[in-house]
Amino acid sequence: MCNSGFLNGLSVAEAIERAKDYVEEKGIGRRKTNYRLRDAIFSRQRYWGEPFPIYYKDGIATPVDEQDLPLCLPQIDSYKPSADGQPPLARAKDWTYKGYPLETSTMPGFAGSSAYYLRYMDPHNDKALVDKEVNEYWQSVDLYIGGTEHATGHLIYSRFWNKFLYDLGYVCKDEPFSKLINQGMIQGRSNFVYRIVGTNKFVSLGLKDKYETTEIHVDINLVRNDRLNIEAFKAWRPEYADAEFELENGEYICGWAVEKMSKSMYNVVNPDDICDTYGADTLRLYEMFLGPIEQSKPWDTKGIDGVNRFLKKFWRLFYDGDSFLVIDEPASPAELKALHKLIAKEQSDIENFSYNTCISAFMIALSELGECHKRVILRDLVVLLSPFAPHICEELWDALGEKGSVCAAAFPEYNPAYTVEDSVTYPVQFNGKMRFTVEQPKSSSPAEVEAFIRNAPQTAKYVGEGNIVKVIVVPGRIINVVVK
Repeated sequence: MCNSGFLNGLSVAEAIERAKDYVEEKGIGRRKTNYRLRDAIFSRQRYWGEPFPIYYKDGIATPVDEQDLPLCLPQIDSYKPSADGQPPLARAKDWTYKGYPLETSTMPGFAGSSAYYLRYMDPHNDKALVDKEVNEYWQSVDLYIGGTEHATGHLIYSRFWNKFLYDLGYVCKDEPFSKLINQGMIQGRSNFVYRIVGTNKFVSLGLKDKYETTEIHVDINLVRNDRLNIEAFKAWRPEYADAEFELENGEYICGWAVEKMSKSMYNVVNPDDICDTYGADTLRLYEMFLGPIEQSKPWDTKGIDGVNRFLKKFWRLFYDGDSFLVIDEPASPAELKALHKLIAKEQSDIENFSYNTCISAFMIALSELGECHKRVILRDLVVLLSPFAPHICEELWDALGEKGSVCAAAFPEYNPAYTVEDSVTYPVQFNGKMRFTVEQPKSSSPAEVEAFIRNAPQTAKYVGEGNIVKVIVVPGRIINVVVK
């Protein structure tokens, strides 16, 4: 800090504390910690929920005696409010305690969910929320996965309750969850049409700047690849039945934007429709393929075709029509290399929740394997794909003659001996500019690599009328040719 009087020479952190001391010393203020905890509106005027163990003695809220807990919901004739607008519990014939009326509101859903993880540790204990020894054994939740909205609507209260119980000595851990992953939201891809102001005429995206237009959300089910189905649009809403259109090359091109999925924006994708068209496995794969788990990702139906083609390609390794293609032959070194690279990649990626890169690696492996129909390779591939596409893998597992479910099969064991590289791809630079690549045996000495490059057909093209002054070989990395 500088030019700050009594704070000069201090770091920011030190200056903050010194400024607080100064304010309190001068009597002009005091320290206060503000917690960003939303108000918990805790009562609900409905039947379902934990009843409050509170009765009103002479109008004063009084807790039910501990030995009389738990307080259970009574039988009632209807779950609707009473005739005078009171909560449903007011319908109970004798909702009283020691002759005094009990509270008729119930607790919200997050009352129980705020500490349910503790109850999972000791679900049959009727003496305490959780036994001390049991809690010390389980301690806390190892991993919690939930959305960002869930974090603010539930997890914040779980932490609040857990810290309260920790301060009272009922639990052994200050934090309820050891690791938290907030999965990103899948966003919608909206489409727009452009209506000329004061008319019922719509102009295509590339023509809208010629007019004063109003941007209107359109149902994405009326659009494919940003091309509007004009007849379906006219039938969509009565006011568009007589609409006119100004087209580009005979088509109406819609505008688009990535937004939160919402019915008001007509961009909600119904998973049932995707399953009907492509199958549940394609939907599962595509959701994980969209991007990192913690990032919000735009849904784009155009991209789902590629994932669907991948699954069809995988199926064709086993079947050609009704013909079963699987053969019992030993795998080649190249096939074993492709398989075990995938095993290592998938094992690492699953542990790190990198599902999108895991699926990419599977696509690469399938390309490397080509038309491989060997049982010894395909069996492990089915196991590797089963966490992502369980339905197709169960079918193929059965077709291979395996017993039980593929989901219960052991994960293939990685053998690093199969993935040892026996060649190196060298990028070749001429005066610092990369021009081409060459494959060389890993065992080649720098002198052997240099000799190969000097005589390579591509080298003459980039040397031209110049002379090679020096060839610099960085083993296993790069080749740089100096030309003058």
